Amino acid sequence: MTDLNQGHDIHRPQKMRIVKKLATFAAGLLISFGAFASEGGHLLQSGTDLDDPASLQRGAKLYMNYCSGCHSLKYLRYSRMAEDLGLSEDEVMKNLNFTGAKVGEQIQVNMTPEHGAQWFGKMPPDLSLIARVRGSDWVYTYLKSFYLDESRPLGWNNRLFPNASMPNVLWELQGLQHAEFGEPDKATGERPVLDLKVTQPGQLKEAEFNQAVRDITTFLEYAGEPAALKRTNLGVWVILFLAMFTLIAYLLKLEYWRDVDKH
Repeated sequence: MTDLNQGHDIHRPQKMRIVKKLATFAAGLLISFGAFASEGGHLLQSGTDLDDPASLQRGAKLYMNYCSGCHSLKYLRYSRMAEDLGLSEDEVMKNLNFTGAKVGEQIQVNMTPEHGAQWFGKMPPDLSLIARVRGSDWVYTYLKSFYLDESRPLGWNNRLFPNASMPNVLWELQGLQHAEFGEPDKATGERPVLDLKVTQPGQLKEAEFNQAVRDITTFLEYAGEPAALKRTNLGVWVILFLAMFTLIAYLLKLEYWRDVDKH
């Protein structure tokens, strides 16, 4: 009985540490879900794929045409984008560079902080790390959640991120989207957004627009960690090397101990 009780005493601290880790993880999830709920509701699954070069190229084109006028990507260079996305430097400089920057420079904006404060109340943020900070699902849902709101200075609001200063720059592609509201909250008087519906179609059909937003999200996911593309490719070779090294080490061990075991 003494040995059995001692055995329980040895394993109990380990079990308690595991329980604490699980509790911490669960609390983190609850906090995250609570933050998402407070920002407007459920997140949509983005379905991004960094292994899809066509999606990355389309996302780069859409981002540079619709987003780069206000939002920089200061941790990404034009030359790096060309290399990673399978484009030539000439293609990038002719089609994706609208500031006159050199190929080795970072992706910046021409907007000055003074103009940003004048037009939007503050300088629009850099989006290099937005997908890493918020998550790809958040970015995807945010870009699909704009609706017309005459009470806002720019005429737009966002279901996921209420009272955002950003207008819907993709409205020509998506169309005009309106919100359907629920009953006013008794405490605050605010009416929750229950649903969003496109009342005037845009240039793209719904499935096409969803793909366009997915492409932009994929590109922003790449911009947050460009090394992820090469790391994935190198990972296969690293695993093969480790497997081969393990086999050689095992054979060497058998050869080394063969004569020892005889004695």
